[in-house]
Amino acid sequence: MFKSLVIITLLATSVAFTPTSFVSRTTRLSSDAAPAEDAPAEAAPAAPTTPAYKCITKAEIMSEPNTIEFGGVWDPLGLAELGSDETLAWFRHAEVKHGRVAMAAFTGWAVVGAGLTLPGDLTREGLHFADIPKAGLAAWDAVPGIGKVQMLIFAGLVEFHDEIFAAKSEKFGGDGHYLRGGVPGRNAVPGLYDPFGLSAKRSEEAKARGRSVEIKNGRLAMIGFMGLYAQATIAGSVPLQPMP
Repeated sequence: MFKSLVIITLLATSVAFTPTSFVSRTTRLSSDAAPAEDAPAEAAPAAPTTPAYKCITKAEIMSEPNTIEFGGVWDPLGLAELGSDETLAWFRHAEVKHGRVAMAAFTGWAVVGAGLTLPGDLTREGLHFADIPKAGLAAWDAVPGIGKVQMLIFAGLVEFHDEIFAAKSEKFGGDGHYLRGGVPGRNAVPGLYDPFGLSAKRSEEAKARGRSVEIKNGRLAMIGFMGLYAQATIAGSVPLQPMP
């Protein structure tokens, strides 16, 4: 009788453990397989996107103007090697605008120095154009502060609108911003440059030559204006230049 009870107990115990072990294995297999079935597929790496625009290259920028005066590119500081194509396009755009300002400043200094003035009054307080001193810096000092502020605001508005219209110039038939395929130095403000459209009839070769001539003249004007400024500030600092 005792042996029978022992055998029955062992059988019951083995039967009790058997389902538990089976369920455990089934659950384990299911839990192992579930992540493989439910895991989302890994997204393929995104292909590098190329910009829709193409900036003018360094080679194109450095090809204008010619450097016959130096026999090669004169760049002792290696500025042309800095940054990307956009960096050099920004340098060229800034150079052209600085050259234009310098040409205007040099011409104005020379005209005032020659005694040529506009008729009428500069201000409502009775300051006549003829009363402006002939020396460049003295002429600037004679302009009232409000007049200087007006000139600075006007220059700022030109810069601001130049960027706006340059970005939209593709819609107006232009070649876009100078960092987005356009030509560095091109003024995009409508009516500010060439209001009569005289350059529209020129060939691309003539326009390219005109840009090269403008850059060279602007460089000379920057040197010339700095010479005038240095002589006016420090007498005798520029050889062979007459006293103001």
